[in-house]
Amino acid sequence: MTEWWYNHRTGEVEEGPQSLGSERDGPFATREEAERAPQIAAERSRAWAAEDEAER
Repeated sequence: MTEWWYNHRTGEVEEGPQSLGSERDGPFATREEAERAPQIAAERSRAWAAEDEAER
């Protein structure tokens, strides 16, 4: 099964881990998911922030 990664330094999607772990997000099941990595991270951050606020 192919894994896809998003490289934050280059903005490129990688098939399999090709760059340093500190430079990439993943793995993702599809290339399309990896392409959306910045949006997915932002959505998760907003959800976590909302959970933190709700706990206060």
